[in-house]
Amino acid sequence: MDRQLDEFHQEAGEVGIPDPREAHAPHAQHPSAKEYVRIGIVLAALTGLEVWLSYSGIAGGVLIALLLSAAFLKFVLVVLWFMHLKFDDRRYSRFFVMGFAGAATLYLVVLMTFGVFLDS
Repeated sequence: MDRQLDEFHQEAGEVGIPDPREAHAPHAQHPSAKEYVRIGIVLAALTGLEVWLSYSGIAGGVLIALLLSAAFLKFVLVVLWFMHLKFDDRRYSRFFVMGFAGAATLYLVVLMTFGVFLDS
């Protein structure tokens, strides 16, 4: 029975069907728990920085640029490590980058419409 199953998987692989046994193989470069904790600490520090920036009294345009930069960095860290895109196919990463670029563009257009970047 195992021999027939192995032959079936070999024939399926020749036709281009992925082997389901390989789909559950562990990632070779999977991060350790220490790395997740480090990234969590960095994310907490970035969140603290964002809160501090919002109360710092920095001018509107500069404040928004700094907050967007911190948000982008947090987005990248979460997507790459916690969603495991660093270890998956690059096409998935492109979808997230395109989504973020679209959202950031829309946000900037709305901010420019309200004149946030103009000095009063």
